[in-house]
Amino acid sequence: MQTQTKAASAPPILFAAPHRAMFFSGGVMLLVAFVLWAFELVSRVGAVAPLAWTLPPGWMHALLVLAGVFPLFMFGFLLTAMPRWQGAQDVPVTVWLPPWRLLVAGWAVAIIGLWIPGLLAVGLLLVLAGWGGVLRVLWGVAFNDNPDSLHARLVTTALAAGAFGVLAWFVFAITGDGVWGRVAIGLGVWWCLLPVFFTVCHRMIPFFSSNIVKDYVVVRPRWALGIVLGASVIHGALAMAGFGAMTWIVDAPAAATALWLSVQWRLVPALCVPLLGMLHIGFAWLGIAFLLSTLQGVAALFGQAWLGLAPLHALGVGFFGSVLLGMVSRVTLGHSGGKLVADKLTWSLFLGLEFVVVLRVAGELVPPSWSSGVMLAAALGWVAVFGLWGARYLPVYLRPRSDGRPG
Repeated sequence: MQTQTKAASAPPILFAAPHRAMFFSGGVMLLVAFVLWAFELVSRVGAVAPLAWTLPPGWMHALLVLAGVFPLFMFGFLLTAMPRWQGAQDVPVTVWLPPWRLLVAGWAVAIIGLWIPGLLAVGLLLVLAGWGGVLRVLWGVAFNDNPDSLHARLVTTALAAGAFGVLAWFVFAITGDGVWGRVAIGLGVWWCLLPVFFTVCHRMIPFFSSNIVKDYVVVRPRWALGIVLGASVIHGALAMAGFGAMTWIVDAPAAATALWLSVQWRLVPALCVPLLGMLHIGFAWLGIAFLLSTLQGVAALFGQAWLGLAPLHALGVGFFGSVLLGMVSRVTLGHSGGKLVADKLTWSLFLGLEFVVVLRVAGELVPPSWSSGVMLAAALGWVAVFGLWGARYLPVYLRPRSDGRPG
């Protein structure tokens, strides 16, 4: 009787751990967002009739990806990992499930609002409420008495900035004023996503590598956090204020620091283990993105418009996308009772994603007559990679752990 009662009270397996529900919804959101974007690009080459968006398509794409796709995966990772960083208890399902419901409901309404005026703002208010709920939980975990709380506090503060980014999207949805859209993108990319991704890499990549690479020496200088995060915040502030041409001043030292870390973290030896190599390759794109942004800014000093959105997509598709695929695959395998080994499909998909990154960056360098076709090919490549990745990994969140353990 006791066993039956316990089984009856157990939550559905999707809610057995926060990463399950957040990663599953993030995967669905990713596919929806990029299928919509691919459809828009197909319409630009005249293959189908364009859809009537309530937002300009580029803004719509930025909103779904920056405020929807990446944050859901970040929430899943941090709600699972941060309590362990802090030596705290796992976050109970009763605490994180209500914010998850608000996030899912909010994005469902917001996506419908891409065609029905007025609903987008309502959906974003629900998203903001859910974001605030997650932030409240993580804030309580990060700001405890653990002496090694730097990384946890940095990512939590970045998520607070991201909440203001969602608020800016809400104002943009109501007013249509592009200034608010620019602020939302600046807050989302430079004050939220980049600080979270870099801080997690700074903590986790040396740790993972030390367990695998022979004679590994952990290099995790705090001054690197200061340079890269400071550059990201200043870059975002300049971009939001309309002085994007000046960001090269902080991009240059950030590029040097990120590329130096790639070398110190021993990128080449890490490639012998694909699951680890994914994280190292993904991180290398951060230095490349900052370098491209530096070159773009220097060119602007001489009156040359160069590279277009190449630096932003080296950052978003290269750094964020690659680290996401590598880290989420790793967490999924480790927390499902499987071996921490990337199978041939996962490694092949990752390499396919790297081709997509190169293709998307190249789309800013080809003649204008080719640009739409290259962008479409990159979008379809992204959908193919993550569609196959989703077919491989999303069902895992609906199954119990293979080793019989809870979670």
